[in-house]
Amino acid sequence: MPHTQSIFRRWMRSLIVLFIVFMAYIIVADRYAPLTTESRVYGYVVQLAPEVSGPIIDVAIGNNQHVEKGQLLFTINNSKYTLAVNKAKVALQQAYEQEKSLYAQVEAAIANTASSNANYNNATAEYQRISKLAKNNLVSTSMRDSAYANYQAARSTLHAYKQQTLAIKAKLGESGGDSSLVMAAKNNLAQAALDLSHTQVFAPNKGVITNLQLEVGAMATANQPMLTFIPIDSLWVAADFREKATALISKTSAAYVTYDALPGQVFNFTVASRDFGVAAAQQTASGQLTSVEVSNRWVRDAQRIRVNLSSEQAIPEQLFVGSRATVVLYPVDNVWWKTLASMQINLAGLLHYVY
Repeated sequence: MPHTQSIFRRWMRSLIVLFIVFMAYIIVADRYAPLTTESRVYGYVVQLAPEVSGPIIDVAIGNNQHVEKGQLLFTINNSKYTLAVNKAKVALQQAYEQEKSLYAQVEAAIANTASSNANYNNATAEYQRISKLAKNNLVSTSMRDSAYANYQAARSTLHAYKQQTLAIKAKLGESGGDSSLVMAAKNNLAQAALDLSHTQVFAPNKGVITNLQLEVGAMATANQPMLTFIPIDSLWVAADFREKATALISKTSAAYVTYDALPGQVFNFTVASRDFGVAAAQQTASGQLTSVEVSNRWVRDAQRIRVNLSSEQAIPEQLFVGSRATVVLYPVDNVWWKTLASMQINLAGLLHYVY
């Protein structure tokens, strides 16, 4: 019996020592090789929206289909946009015709200006002659006044034709096709052609169309999302660590990652960035006093901060946006912690076979 008690005490001492060592390791490792299971695969989710409205006449893709950049996704009925292009072409032709008419008006205005200039010169000379004769009382005052009136009228007419010529030339611009009428018609035609091209919606990049809820006959509304698109090249891993675990992150930090969907496999990542804030600390100027957070817990929850990871290798095809992962950070220049981090992540990868 005493022997049994002695064995039991040794086992208890060993377990206590093991527990203390394990707790000490957890405390220290949480600074130098922190581990978190709060990690996911993230990606940019793009809402694709048409730039024109109309009924959909063709859907060229299926749900969860991989698409290439520039691949046709769906087509909107282009009848009214084709008519708009034709109408804009007619308006452009009319603008050219009006421009030709303006050139003819310029020629007429120039001719009228030349004729008015001749009349003005003649009226000026006539007024000067009669004024000299009137000073010598050789003609009546009324004749001088009449000559002066003719001189004033000729000058006003000449000025009017000159201004008319300038006004028409201002509409024409520097050269043919530069008139405001033609330029406005060209812009309208370009806008109509652009709207026509937008009746076909193409993939902006290589990616996946998911949650497809689009059928032929549906009404597309301009700038209203119609498809969910996820660019494949935009996927990355983000992990949420307790803030004290990220205090020693530096340019020499790296990460081991294992995915729940790929148990037993470990992938190498580098630390791309660490978020500079969390939503809990965001304040909005609302004109009210600050709302103070109150916690009745003796030991409050640790704040978590997001660490973004990157890799030169593409995310495995088996994964998707939202896939869960386990992440261990470690300093690259420390072999001891790198080895312990590798042991942790491999153990976590093996456990993924179970849960």
